[in-house]
Amino acid sequence: MLGCGYISREVADEYEKLVIRMNPPRVTMDNTSSSEVTVVQVDSANRQGSLLEVVQVFSDMKLNIKKAYITSDGRWFMDVFHVVHEDGNKLSDIEVVAKIEESLEARALRHRSISSVGIQAAAKHTTIELAGRDRPGLLSDISAVLTDLKCNVVASEAWTHNSRMALLIYVTDVATGKPIDDLKRLSEIKHLLGYVLKGNTDKEIARTAICMEPTHSGRRLHQMMFADQQYHEGDTDQGKEGAGDENRPLVTVENWEQKEYTVINIRSKNHPNLVFDTVCTITDMQYVIFHATINAEGPQAYQEYYIAKSDGCAVNSEGERKLLAHCLETAIKRRTTEGIRLELCCQDRAGLLSDITRIFREYGLSVTQAQVTTIGSQAVNTFYVMDASGNPVQCHTIDAVRSHIGQTILHVNGTATAAAGRSCPPKHNGRRLALGDLFRFSSQKFLHNLGLIKLQS
Repeated sequence: MLGCGYISREVADEYEKLVIRMNPPRVTMDNTSSSEVTVVQVDSANRQGSLLEVVQVFSDMKLNIKKAYITSDGRWFMDVFHVVHEDGNKLSDIEVVAKIEESLEARALRHRSISSVGIQAAAKHTTIELAGRDRPGLLSDISAVLTDLKCNVVASEAWTHNSRMALLIYVTDVATGKPIDDLKRLSEIKHLLGYVLKGNTDKEIARTAICMEPTHSGRRLHQMMFADQQYHEGDTDQGKEGAGDENRPLVTVENWEQKEYTVINIRSKNHPNLVFDTVCTITDMQYVIFHATINAEGPQAYQEYYIAKSDGCAVNSEGERKLLAHCLETAIKRRTTEGIRLELCCQDRAGLLSDITRIFREYGLSVTQAQVTTIGSQAVNTFYVMDASGNPVQCHTIDAVRSHIGQTILHVNGTATAAAGRSCPPKHNGRRLALGDLFRFSSQKFLHNLGLIKLQS
């Protein structure tokens, strides 16, 4: 016989759903209190992950959080956000209100599901997850394999950090335009992509999965890189960054014993997704945020979080506090973009990503981050590139790549404008073997060994 103090998980879930139905989320938007920002206030029944849902909506809508005040003691949370569009202007419509309310209500009323690591098809596409060691030309090799296997890439996002790579690819069948659900074919895709990730060594740990359901790409990439770093804790970039590096995040984790909170203070370079990256990491590490203050109005951002473990206790272990600080620092650094930003906009077609990344590889460019999307019939892609050694790309190389792909469809944005102002060395008429050629020949030989391409004499 069960004791009177026992409450089953099912009963607890139903009670939480009842609380949500009786007290639906209330979101208000104020454009009159400030001439510079829009004030968004969110009142809702508290549930683990609710704060992440809110900042995720801001991130998806490309809204920047300038300030935030968060409190969520008990079963209710009240959050105030000062936000602007990515162009710095105030919000002009109330779409954000509806999206936040829908997101919180959907989270509260849906049953939790755990995505298994296996082979399943999503509703509109098949989602492929890849994680492993990064190398020049890797994205090109992966794209070439998918093209050969008649997979059309409709969207993709890639992050690299500290010589590691995490990649999400959303594909459909070239012939039907539908998700790929044939188990034999999915097994072949997974098998061959695993070989590509491992490269020429069997010692490298490469993880390939085809997932059960669509997930938020930013959150999933954080989770993949967090899981990947557990296997490669010795692969640090301490040699690249000194303790006095002003761009390196400063994270402190201390306990406030009187209130049984653990207090996190973060000072870092500001970027648009900073709050999402931080809240995502804290939430996925199974900590609960009770209070927070955020100031991200200038080039430097300051964040303070009062957290506890899911059982309500502070983080008492020194090792656990160090791990939390390290994971937060890494999550912030991995989102920092490096290299020249290239924007591609053209008519979409099967094999486009493979062709573009092959050209990048031929000119010795290494992709540090990528975001591939399809809007209607148009491909809208963004790439951050450096040379194969991790150094800035020379302006004449960018000019050559644009001439090859098409200057009207490949545009330079950001740091490349400074490079464009320098005079480029004169072009040589003679053909010489470039670093990109070496990577191309190596990749062709590797793909030939997989039986995917034929080498031409």
